[in-house]
Amino acid sequence: MKKIGIVSYNIYCNFTNYGSALQSYALYTKLKQKKNLDVYLVNYCPKVLENKNPLNPFGNMWDKDEESKKSIEVTMPAITENYWKFDEFYKTKFQLTKKYTDNNFNEIINNEGIKNYICGSDTIFCTLEFGGFVEGYFANHKVMKENYSCSYAASFGDAKFNENEWLELEEKLKNFKKIGVREATYVEKLKNEGYPIKRVIDPTLLLTSLDYDKIASKRLINEDYLLLYARRNNDEMTKYAEDIAKKNGLKIVDISLRAIFNENHIPYYNAGVEEFLSLVKYSSYVVTNSFHGAIFALQYRKPVAVFTREQADTKIDNLVTLLGCKEIVHNSNDGAYTNPDYKLLTNNLEKYRKESEQFLDEIVNDAI
Repeated sequence: MKKIGIVSYNIYCNFTNYGSALQSYALYTKLKQKKNLDVYLVNYCPKVLENKNPLNPFGNMWDKDEESKKSIEVTMPAITENYWKFDEFYKTKFQLTKKYTDNNFNEIINNEGIKNYICGSDTIFCTLEFGGFVEGYFANHKVMKENYSCSYAASFGDAKFNENEWLELEEKLKNFKKIGVREATYVEKLKNEGYPIKRVIDPTLLLTSLDYDKIASKRLINEDYLLLYARRNNDEMTKYAEDIAKKNGLKIVDISLRAIFNENHIPYYNAGVEEFLSLVKYSSYVVTNSFHGAIFALQYRKPVAVFTREQADTKIDNLVTLLGCKEIVHNSNDGAYTNPDYKLLTNNLEKYRKESEQFLDEIVNDAI
């Protein structure tokens, strides 16, 4: 039986992230459906994340204003509960390896017997996010280069490369037998340079809402509500959510990183992964600036408004362009109520899902 390890951005992070957990879960689940394949989530902590503490989220946040700090302080009990729910999710939903860092990664082959690696998905190629190239995300450890490594739906995010950085990128991409990326950025350029690269969909789109129903919690909020999910504070987005909720007689369930307390906001900062899926599934409307927040709203066929944010513009634009739902993107409180053409979206998704599954099959077949 072939052993394969997923190396991605998930367990060790700035703060817990539903998308990071679910993209690993989706890829892991899809691979588990393949015959004669033993799948692991590699418990990998890059050097750049060794000192990050999700239980000290203010130190990792983009928003450093006093109001954000107070919000974190007020919601720390819920944030702590959320952290331990994520910890339980990783321990119960995956076959985990022991912990590996950049110092001991090469020991994995002796400890686990893993010779095949899939790096991805998420923004593992985004040098802006990590302040440079992360060795494990680019299969740059000896054991990964000497055996079989590829990437699936890795993202560059909004990264830009100067001449020296581009040369380093080209050298590191030689570590991969196949390169699957999530966005169109750099695909043609790298393909013309001879790299075996293909654009594929995020692994969360390989599964369907029925797959996620298997782990989603039961309904948590009895009244009708709008789900507000902000990965970074955006006053225009919050005002838009409040206006839409008022017009439609909805409460606002808020799972953002920055707390807002008033009579119409129901804070749910302690939500784990399974509860997040439930909150999306049973919502009447979703407002978000999260890439994966948008994906799960679309998976559950919800009316949704997506706001862009720094380091997420490219991936959000690529997603809505690919699926044919650019109308859901908002840049201001325009008051427009958006509900995608789900017939068109489903047709597009089926096409790209088939192509991406074929790419994943090629990876599995080529594995040693």
